[in-house]
Amino acid sequence: MANKIFPLFSAPPQKIPTRVHMNEPLAIYHLSTHLQNFLKTTPKKKQPLILCIGTDRATGDSLGPLTGWQLQTLLRGTKAEVLGTIDSPVHAGNLQEIHTALSPQLSLHPLIAIDACLGRFSNVGTIVFQNKPLKPGTALKKSLPAVGDVGITGVVNIGGLMERQVIQNTRLSIVLKMSRIIAYSIFLALNEH
Repeated sequence: MANKIFPLFSAPPQKIPTRVHMNEPLAIYHLSTHLQNFLKTTPKKKQPLILCIGTDRATGDSLGPLTGWQLQTLLRGTKAEVLGTIDSPVHAGNLQEIHTALSPQLSLHPLIAIDACLGRFSNVGTIVFQNKPLKPGTALKKSLPAVGDVGITGVVNIGGLMERQVIQNTRLSIVLKMSRIIAYSIFLALNEH
């Protein structure tokens, strides 16, 4: 009887988008929902490791370290481990070494990887959640290991030509907004988990 009066209660749940723009009002909700679903279904039940990739020496590549820096404060007092911050970045020069050091923990701890990427002009400001490892360094043609059980990337600028200059000349406001959304999404997902 209730379903005839309130048909919305019987409607199937809407699909949560895997790509959200930083100006989307529900961006934090969408990303945290994907992370919560991943954490519920992964066989790895220990506290997640969060790997924030990038460097503070290039504005466009600072998405990871800025996210890690914010997560350090948000997750203070929890058992979550954050690797890659402004003070101690995980970048192309040390990623292989850090990933190798983490390897013994990766059978029990899920790894959430965060990195910046370049894309089409229409996608700048978009945050993408993917249920697969990230391949860092692709835009700059670097050969780095794929990392993470899931990945979150932020399209910080346009790609295709002069990537090094584009990374250096990315607007900090875009990177800061995206890093805040990603950090709060992870914070919410871990609190619900």
